[in-house]
Amino acid sequence: MVRSQVWHSSGMPELLEHAGRHYAVQFHYALPDDAWAVELSEAVPVPVEDGAGPGHLTHMAGRAFIVAFVPDEDPALEPTVHIHSHDEHVVPYDVMRWFMEHVTEQVERCRAALAMEGAGSDE
Repeated sequence: MVRSQVWHSSGMPELLEHAGRHYAVQFHYALPDDAWAVELSEAVPVPVEDGAGPGHLTHMAGRAFIVAFVPDEDPALEPTVHIHSHDEHVVPYDVMRWFMEHVTEQVERCRAALAMEGAGSDE
């Protein structure tokens, strides 16, 4: 599995195939929340005319149904997980663990960055 970079954008999602279904984790900055959003969705096939095929991305992130918000401005704010779904979604345990590993890594990165900023302001 490809591991996340230090900071993410809404660019390429990370994909996982599990039991014949495809899932995507995508990162973007949610400016109104001053937080990184880590989104879990079912991945959808890329239309052939958009570049799907050998050597190209075959799936892209669909509509997010679980979003974790990881604050990076205020150390007093806790990360939160939001369920966004009008339909019932069954999320396999291994997929939820994969998603939460990404959330945990983002929490650790943001807390480390806040700690470094705090240490720099004490000088």
